[in-house]
Amino acid sequence: MVDRAHDFNNMTVALDGSIVSKSNEHIVAHGDSLELIARIPGNSVNLILTDPPYHSTKKANIQGDRNFEEDEHFLEWMESYAAEWKRVLKLSGTLYVFCSAQMSARLEVMMSKYFRPIAHITWTKPNEPGYDGWKGKMKKDALRTWYPHAERILMFEHGSYGSWEAYRRSPIGEYLLECRKKAGMSMIQLTEVIGAYGKVNRGGAVANWEAGRNIPSREQYEKLAAALEATGKIDAMLPYEDLVRPMNLSKDVEFTDVWDFMSVRPFADKHPAEKPQDMLIHMISASSYPGDIVLDCFCGSGSTGVAARRLGRKTVCIDIDAKWTDRASKEVADAKPGDEFTPVTRVHHAKGKRRTEEPASVIDSLFD
Repeated sequence: MVDRAHDFNNMTVALDGSIVSKSNEHIVAHGDSLELIARIPGNSVNLILTDPPYHSTKKANIQGDRNFEEDEHFLEWMESYAAEWKRVLKLSGTLYVFCSAQMSARLEVMMSKYFRPIAHITWTKPNEPGYDGWKGKMKKDALRTWYPHAERILMFEHGSYGSWEAYRRSPIGEYLLECRKKAGMSMIQLTEVIGAYGKVNRGGAVANWEAGRNIPSREQYEKLAAALEATGKIDAMLPYEDLVRPMNLSKDVEFTDVWDFMSVRPFADKHPAEKPQDMLIHMISASSYPGDIVLDCFCGSGSTGVAARRLGRKTVCIDIDAKWTDRASKEVADAKPGDEFTPVTRVHHAKGKRRTEEPASVIDSLFD
């Protein structure tokens, strides 16, 4: 596992003065996240998982949801974030952005100027009878379109659309091409050294890796790096984890782009946009390595940070509302690898009665 302590320490220094809670594994900072992200060193974050105001929902209890009169103003604001996210996200990093169905298409097009879209996920939010939010209160015969019950999650990686060659080449492909040329080796020479011959072309697997058609295994990359470094013409190559985007899925977990995680049920002092722990754990475990740094620029009550800590990741949580950073400070600081989710207060209201929810153990299997 690559040691992320150096990057994390640099972030702690950069955010000094805005931090309300910190350790060697977490930071909770209060302030305008766009201003604070600008202070974070470049190429230092492994995963960005964030839930900005949706704008189209216009909820009074979500700060920033009513800040923009026109859609274009909201998109311009989000583009400022996209530019900063591109700067701080490592080549192997993944970006997830929650958004409404109404804004998802325009956000995806705008953000494709900075990243390559790789998934458009629909979160269906199935809930138990009696708990379906505004859906149950809606006057159905007054609808002029289908009720917007689902939410969207846009997923991006580094890269861009363009020519066929540029589209296919991955960040690791670009990097390998640059290093091989600097080392003065041909594809054939490098292939002969590492023994990764192809069935068709003489450039073998190296040609496929550089073109982005597939990705070397960790063992293959180590052989390749050793061969290139042995020329004495390049410095130590980047670690595998900084080049290869993780995507850890199997038949035992949800692997399609339609997700059925239930919403967080109401409880005292619940954040109005709080996301369920099982969904956040699913995203973080699939798209990061143990010890990686997870950034949430709109952290609310800190659910993303809690999930990240439960999975043994480091986390940086930022929010503009002091009420929520106060709560996030405690919950993220208290979270430990392998823990169940035990927030400060979680009392449900159902049919006039109060009951405490027992947290489900959704994480044990990840540490088997």
